Amino acid sequence: MDLKLNGKVAMVAASSKGLGYGIAQALAQEGASISIGSRTEADIESAAEQLRKETGVSVLASVLDSSEPESIQQWANITLKEFGGVDKLLVNAGGPPTGKFEDFSDNDWQAAFELNLLSAVRMIRAALPSMRERGGGSILTVTSMSVKEPIDMLILSNVMRSGVTSLVKSLSVQLAPDNIRLNNLMPGRINTDRLRSLDGLSSEKQGVPLTQIQAANYAKIPLGRYGTIEEFGRTGAFLLSDAASYITGSSLAVDGGVLKTVW
Repeated sequence: MDLKLNGKVAMVAASSKGLGYGIAQALAQEGASISIGSRTEADIESAAEQLRKETGVSVLASVLDSSEPESIQQWANITLKEFGGVDKLLVNAGGPPTGKFEDFSDNDWQAAFELNLLSAVRMIRAALPSMRERGGGSILTVTSMSVKEPIDMLILSNVMRSGVTSLVKSLSVQLAPDNIRLNNLMPGRINTDRLRSLDGLSSEKQGVPLTQIQAANYAKIPLGRYGTIEEFGRTGAFLLSDAASYITGSSLAVDGGVLKTVW
């Protein structure tokens, strides 16, 4: 399927590796110019160079702290100056700490709010004027399966990412007359560096082989395996593209069938 992304400009947050990189890679493979951002300069420059070598498209790398409004606006400004506008936006950020309700102070809640919810507000706000000028666009957020089924020990993420889902649903109605679509993407167990690290920690903590931990996790997934970054990336690129032109206000799980909800 031709996603018709040649000549389009996409901003992709938290994209030096993992889920964000997977979507940036898929967009670049389809011919879009890419503006990627992440906290560590060496990592984001390395990711940009890899994308350029793989795809030959224009890739702009920026240091981006999603919890800082000035950093988000600077990223947008640099992108607009370099490419003249933006058509696609991936809202993405790392997750807040794990723990129980009693573990977190007001400062912890505020930090999670800034990182996961207010960052979405700020990124969307920064991209909207250009999308309106260009006659439309699409926005995709990376949330979590926890917005459908809250996950134990992830209370900060459960609450903030659910807020992002409500934001997207509200804006999908408000911005439809501007031909701007918004959707959410909910990852399950995708085979990222972070997931492999978590499995390794579980292996050490339980004193069992890593393969045993992975086998137990596979057994919980109807498709019987972890998803790949490439599979996740292709799904994100589809939702951001005009191939998904009649999809807005939706939340799609890329989870191998784990979620048990029917909507």
